[in-house]
Amino acid sequence: MSAVQMTVDADGIATLTMDLVDRPMNVLNEALMAPFAEFIAKIEADTSIKGVILTSAKREFLAGADIDMVFGITDPTLAFEVAERLKQMLRRLELCGRPVVAALNGTALGGGLEVALACHWRVAINDPKAKFGLPEVKLGLLPGGGGTQRLPRMIGIQASLPLMLEGKELNVEAAKQQGIINELAADKAEMLAKAKSWCLANPKPVQPWDDKKFKWPGGDARHPAVVQVFAIAPSMAGAKTQGNYPAATNIMSCVYEGGIVDFESGCRIESRYFANLVVSQVSKNMIGTLWFQLNSINKGKSRPEGFPKSKVQKLGILGAGMMGAGIAYVSAKVGIECVLLDSTIEAAEKGKAYSAGLLDKAIKKGRETPAGKGVFLDKIKATTDYADLAGCDLVIEAVFEDRAIKADVTKKTEAVIPATATFASNTSTLPITGLATASVRPEQFIGLHFFSPVDKMPLVEIIIGEKTSKETLAKGFDYVQQIKKTPIVVNDSRGFYTSRSFATYVMEGMALLQEGQHPRSIEMAGLKAGMPVGPLALQDEVSLSLSVHVMEQTKKDLAAEGKPYVGHPSEPLILKMCKKLNRPGKKAGKGFYDYPEAGTKGEKKLWPELTTVFPLKEQLSQQELVERMMFAQANEAARCFEENVVMTVADANIGSIFGWGFAPHQGGALQYINAYGVSKFVARAEALAAQYGPRFKPAAILVKMAGEGKRFE
Repeated sequence: MSAVQMTVDADGIATLTMDLVDRPMNVLNEALMAPFAEFIAKIEADTSIKGVILTSAKREFLAGADIDMVFGITDPTLAFEVAERLKQMLRRLELCGRPVVAALNGTALGGGLEVALACHWRVAINDPKAKFGLPEVKLGLLPGGGGTQRLPRMIGIQASLPLMLEGKELNVEAAKQQGIINELAADKAEMLAKAKSWCLANPKPVQPWDDKKFKWPGGDARHPAVVQVFAIAPSMAGAKTQGNYPAATNIMSCVYEGGIVDFESGCRIESRYFANLVVSQVSKNMIGTLWFQLNSINKGKSRPEGFPKSKVQKLGILGAGMMGAGIAYVSAKVGIECVLLDSTIEAAEKGKAYSAGLLDKAIKKGRETPAGKGVFLDKIKATTDYADLAGCDLVIEAVFEDRAIKADVTKKTEAVIPATATFASNTSTLPITGLATASVRPEQFIGLHFFSPVDKMPLVEIIIGEKTSKETLAKGFDYVQQIKKTPIVVNDSRGFYTSRSFATYVMEGMALLQEGQHPRSIEMAGLKAGMPVGPLALQDEVSLSLSVHVMEQTKKDLAAEGKPYVGHPSEPLILKMCKKLNRPGKKAGKGFYDYPEAGTKGEKKLWPELTTVFPLKEQLSQQELVERMMFAQANEAARCFEENVVMTVADANIGSIFGWGFAPHQGGALQYINAYGVSKFVARAEALAAQYGPRFKPAAILVKMAGEGKRFE
């Protein structure tokens, strides 16, 4: 069966319906493009056809390019030809001499929207779930089907640049306001009727850019107002991306260069910049991890089979601090009844107020209503009474990182919750197996490690204790997906995967400061590496006092187990900053940075005395600083994989990006090693170990892989 079907009604209006066989969504690949091109030829040749409606038999319109196909391209010439072929097909469509309407029955992203932009008119069903945009930048690419040329000519350069540079996905109302969609319809029948009416009323339409009188909305690339945009935009993008994302630069180049030439030339320019990105290491990294590996996780690759899908109806949360309050918010948001428990009603109500604050912000932005806020907050009960936990399917403990406190709340909770309920700890470092000893049902005890702020961070690290059952893991996995987060599954270990690997980044930054590297150079190297924040600023966020607590707890635990404690070179600095200098971090208003007083405006600034307290010595190159911080993280991730703490490459890569912000353009911690070259990585790690200490010694698994010529798959 052909992926495109054509019917022609009595009025001569042809309807092309896309329906790709054996795919849940339509994508631009050979199976779709070949029949599409054939029907365009038929339309060109058949004078009885008076108009064309392009729509889809799927739930969505068209998802975009076939990522499998794009990912497989390694020859820039082929990438250029693929882009040119799609453009030529769309150009024939818009120049066929008949009105062409895109009847958008659902989402149109990337190449899907580019196809719609090549139509003369766009009618969409008013579905709040439908998304429209050009998000290619999120995979290290740019729109290759004429998007960088049509969209700016349609809505203006200034309006279109943010959509492409940020990869924004608009809902149908926003797309209509932007001028991307022309008309809305209540349902499919009305959409098709409006599409036909427009065809009959506009027998000879011309795209704006094909009109001899065409003027760019807001001016072309030479217009004074637009020149100002291009004078500022590259430096703003550079500050944000540190040159790690060539897609941003290429998009701006396409729009600028396309803005001083004719449409056809602009399209060829776009194809060249597209080809440059398709074969780049950055796009291969990002597609491999943020598309293929992320999709495999979200489809439940790490979820045990044989257990029915579960849903949490009532959730108990122990501790109403930042983490507990955030967990309550994301859970109530999807309709779960929440019991937020703390030792005082004031603390519990303060935790509930966190949700109220977020909802007030949403109301200001028009994303929520006062009535909706009331319904939302009714889902959260603030309490001090453990009896209110009765009937909970799941209880998440988010109290202070202290074994005795955690054991106490576990026992009190299990006394009132159903025998079938799951108990989870939100600990970030304490082994789950040890915490589960306080439980009378350790097989129903699991770790659910959230990241702060919970409402923004997309990941939850699920930790399996020695006695955690597969059914409990399945329930935990289902809950994480229920609250629309991405789950990764790891085995029990001190610090688990994310905390353990993340710690190496901030600790290496502090070790560099201890050695006499300039704090500003350290912070800039972190940003240049692609990390969201410099290591010193990040340590201030986490707080040095917490690091001291974790250090002391780890020493006690290892002593109790009869194991040696191996310190890190940064530890003397942590103790000095926290205990001697009384600069424990952001919460206290002073750490590596000085912070403005609460309630006052101002920016944080590096503490001027840092270079006095830690005198400067011979300065290393930025590349040396970058590699030390990146190698520390990647090597630790490899050790976690070697020890089976993290069990899949996908979980390791996604966990590193979504959990602690490991440079997304590198595709994750293990992909960083792949792209660097395993053998080269091992050799460089050995050199770093010889110069800076045994913490850089390459993980045994890497040495073995290098010898066998293997990589992480």
